Amino acid sequence: MKIAIITAGGAGMFCGSCMQDNTLVRALRMAGTDALLLPTYTPIRVDEENASDSRVFLGGINVYLDSKLPGWRFLPRSMKRWLDRPSIVKWLSKRSSSTNPADLGSLTIDLLKGNQGPQRQEIQELIQYLVHDLRPDVILFSNALLSGIVPELRRQFSGRLCCLLQGDDIFLDALPEPWKSQAMLLVKSNASHFDRVLTHSQYYSQFMQQYLSLPASKLTTIPLTIDDADVFGSHASSREEAAPASMITVGYFARICPEKGAFRFLDAAAETLKTRDDLRFVIGGFLPELHRTAFEKRLEPIQSAFGDRLHWAGSPVDRESKMQLMRSFDWLCVPTIYHEPKGLYVLEAALAGVPSIVPNHGAFPERVQSVGGGLLFDPSIAYSLETILSSLRKDNTTPRGEILRQACLAHHAMQASGETIARLLSGHTRI
Repeated sequence: MKIAIITAGGAGMFCGSCMQDNTLVRALRMAGTDALLLPTYTPIRVDEENASDSRVFLGGINVYLDSKLPGWRFLPRSMKRWLDRPSIVKWLSKRSSSTNPADLGSLTIDLLKGNQGPQRQEIQELIQYLVHDLRPDVILFSNALLSGIVPELRRQFSGRLCCLLQGDDIFLDALPEPWKSQAMLLVKSNASHFDRVLTHSQYYSQFMQQYLSLPASKLTTIPLTIDDADVFGSHASSREEAAPASMITVGYFARICPEKGAFRFLDAAAETLKTRDDLRFVIGGFLPELHRTAFEKRLEPIQSAFGDRLHWAGSPVDRESKMQLMRSFDWLCVPTIYHEPKGLYVLEAALAGVPSIVPNHGAFPERVQSVGGGLLFDPSIAYSLETILSSLRKDNTTPRGEILRQACLAHHAMQASGETIARLLSGHTRI
């Protein structure tokens, strides 16, 4: 079975969705399928083996100019194709357009119009490649925001069309009007052409069924897939290197932004450090320029007051460095503001033998249950996170180490999850 997964690059950022798409392709290959990952807009950036195609479709620079520069859309593709080279797209994306939804309203609408919008040339080129050159059995779109191509693709492609929803509502809700209302109508219309819609949590299936007016019969929950390569080493030895044995280290690792809870984490650290001298907080992850000034402004006074008991670890350069940082934690804490559709970092922490402290909403209760350990706090109650942090003790009895790791592997390792998802995509079974 040949499976084409179409993903959206993160404009040079580590993007959780395209990283999950990359791991999924590798897992599907392990399951014996011919799986390919086709990036759109920009190349993807991952901290593991990059399984994506070297070609970029719907190159971000051309897509932007099609909408913004009069007459650009009418130029022959032969004159514009050089701007789709991954090296060019990657270089220019670092210096140009924002990925903030509030700045991308009209461009989003153009793309969702698909064959009727200004990106018609690029869309036809992708359809031609899929239908006549690649000829997969299944095409899986990794988010519904890529669905502008689907109505025309459905007319030309006789295989299965699927979509994996991974946080589409977060982008759509951030669009200002009138773009949001228009985008919602277009996504709902485009999504009607999918044979199957997938999510990574029961919570998100139920939420998106209502959000996009989808029939329940089209929705299926699939397991998150995690790279289970043995790069994790000993949790105990990492703790000894990171902090004295008497200290409890609480770490944040995710993108540094308000919606992921980075600033909530800093506020909780500042409050808890006032009364606990045996706690240490570490924050790490990719820091977008959009949030750098606000983050540094909030970080500096806490570090001035408490020194290295609040440590900024930056963004690890590769997966092994990321997991080494994760192993230095006693607890992972990612207090997201939005309702998380996946919660992959809970699994990464569990694979490193570390339990999580996360909000009791979104996919987090399912993630904590699947690994058999962690703490949930109620974000609707003031200081509920601080209360949990202040109560942490070395003798906490939540499952640790090998128990968490084995539970994570049992549910989410690449071999098992790849086989399960391959069977589903073949149309022969439901999960």
